Amino acid sequence: MRRTRVLPLAALLLCTPALTGTAPASAAAEAGPAGPLRILLTNDDGYSAPGIRMLFQRLTAAGHDVTIVAPLTNQSGAGTKLMSGSTVRVEHPEPRVWAVDGTPGDSVSFGLAAVFKDRAPDLVVSGTNFGPNVAALATHSGTVGGAIAALERGVPAIAVSTGELAVPVPEQIFNAMGPTNDFTVKLIERLRAQDRNGRLLPAGVGLNVNHPVVGADGKGIARGASVTTQDPQAGLSAEYTDVGDGTWKVGVSLVPAPDQRGGDVEAVRADRVSVAPISPDWNTGTPDFAKVAAQLRGLRP
Repeated sequence: MRRTRVLPLAALLLCTPALTGTAPASAAAEAGPAGPLRILLTNDDGYSAPGIRMLFQRLTAAGHDVTIVAPLTNQSGAGTKLMSGSTVRVEHPEPRVWAVDGTPGDSVSFGLAAVFKDRAPDLVVSGTNFGPNVAALATHSGTVGGAIAALERGVPAIAVSTGELAVPVPEQIFNAMGPTNDFTVKLIERLRAQDRNGRLLPAGVGLNVNHPVVGADGKGIARGASVTTQDPQAGLSAEYTDVGDGTWKVGVSLVPAPDQRGGDVEAVRADRVSVAPISPDWNTGTPDFAKVAAQLRGLRP
């Protein structure tokens, strides 16, 4: 039975540990995960999108305890937007699924403050996104924004996307989500195996994973995995044409640019999985880059 709740955002803020002076969400995870990981799964394509449902099934099959807390509707390009109103409508359409009428950041905020209020999840995974989130796309991505919202609250997070800087072929991307999800499970297991201090990742560090589309049908296995940095290129350009009635027609096109060596775009173009450390701290950049690189050395699809 579908249940709908409308909750004041002020109430959510009051029960968010970071704003009340109580123990941060990360404190619950300091002892380290034991047994199946408790995972909050979100995205920006909406709670019923194929990508998130496929990853839910794959993570569950791998033995993890997964709960979807994701936007009610498509929120692609929402970035890190939060708190767009004084109330938020939340639906509970099925067990282990919460649909939040807001952004990926709103979904993660609600999930941590309400669904996981008794104990923070071990990990937040955002995806699998339809299309890439490399270069400047990552800056505006709601998928990455969901991961950032978790990192801000002290919870380890991984953003997961499938695609490359090219005109998308839907069937290929959907097929490539299979290898993407398999890689994500391997990545999580690697993080567990390399865990040294009770956390899957260093504090304040997340991962932005971009899996290429390999083969004519998209079902091919990537040639390897690289720890990368975010390429500074724009990726896309918008053009506006005045229709004459107060509206403007928007056209989006790819912007050719040289790939930065060691960047996410270069890796994906070479049919390699890009794993880029990310951080919500724009002042100091991504901390512990070398530590994360060592953690993932030798990881293969």
